[in-house]
Amino acid sequence: MTDRKGALAAMDRCASNLQSVQSVLVDGGYTGRPFAQAVQKKLQTTVQVVKRNEAHTFAVLPQRWVVKRSFGWLEKRRRLWKNCEHKLNTSLQFAHLAFLVLLIRRL
Repeated sequence: MTDRKGALAAMDRCASNLQSVQSVLVDGGYTGRPFAQAVQKKLQTTVQVVKRNEAHTFAVLPQRWVVKRSFGWLEKRRRLWKNCEHKLNTSLQFAHLAFLVLLIRRL
């Protein structure tokens, strides 16, 4: 299964939890009108493709940086990357807790 088809399948399964999504940020691998139309149909939202710099020099792209930074913060929590939980819902709650701790520390 390609990443595009997998993303659409995940959106189908989680559509009830994605009602407040306003925009879907994707990288260059998700370009194309069929994917954007499918997302529009499933979530009633737009797709924003964040492309890399064509000059092949390092540049921080703000939209892509948000995702990379968020995963970096989660990877600091050993319990999340070691897969200590037996149930998926428990792992999800620990991910929420990790972000909650992060936000509270910023207050």
